[in-house]
Amino acid sequence: MKIHLLMGASALGLGACAYEPTPLPSVATQQAVVNTAVSSPISYQDPLAGYTYRGPTGPRDWRSVNQEQTEGN
Repeated sequence: MKIHLLMGASALGLGACAYEPTPLPSVATQQAVVNTAVSSPISYQDPLAGYTYRGPTGPRDWRSVNQEQTEGN
């Protein structure tokens, strides 16, 4: 158990000593200059506007349903 603790502590110590990567540039300031598009307000659209209810028609014999859906009919 001591060896696992020692190995974990050494991994954290070596990770802390690793070089620091260069920071990323500020993207928000770059986008503010480039993004000059004017956006229009978005109107509400009902997600269920084209919905039609298709409820079950009742239990039917599966053989007759298969015959109705074959390519020949």
